[in-house]
Amino acid sequence: MDLVIFTVRDGRLQVLLIERGNLPYRGEAALPGGFVRDGEALGAAARRELREETGVGGGSLYLEQLHAYGDPGRDPRGRIISIAYLALGPDLPMPQTETDASAAHWIPVSSILDGQITLAFDHEEILREGLERARSQLEHTTIAAAFCKESFALADLHQI
Repeated sequence: MDLVIFTVRDGRLQVLLIERGNLPYRGEAALPGGFVRDGEALGAAARRELREETGVGGGSLYLEQLHAYGDPGRDPRGRIISIAYLALGPDLPMPQTETDASAAHWIPVSSILDGQITLAFDHEEILREGLERARSQLEHTTIAAAFCKESFALADLHQI
């Protein structure tokens, strides 16, 4: 389970990244995520991982299943299949790590796209597909409202 979580902070599109606390890729930047527990629904696992690794609650976020990733070699521990989720929310709070992440930060998406920050596993591919999905949703749906607080002006939507 991997999560691409976008918000707008300081007028910029940002993504939530963790610093991995465990092997493989200890100390490297990655998307939040983890394993689904026995008897746990996928959406519930996504919300739990979000809360455990970042302290951000999933109740107020727009959350949708993005894609399944299962290429051999995507994880050095063995054949791992991941269901990625896209989450969007307005000016989300500073994250607090609670489990196997040693830190969590909001990072401008542009710093990943221009190569300043590299991501563990195949997480850059997942991030890029999440970004493309969000862009598509912004063009064809009312999803831009997910980036705005409960009360917002039309100027806020234009900025998004």
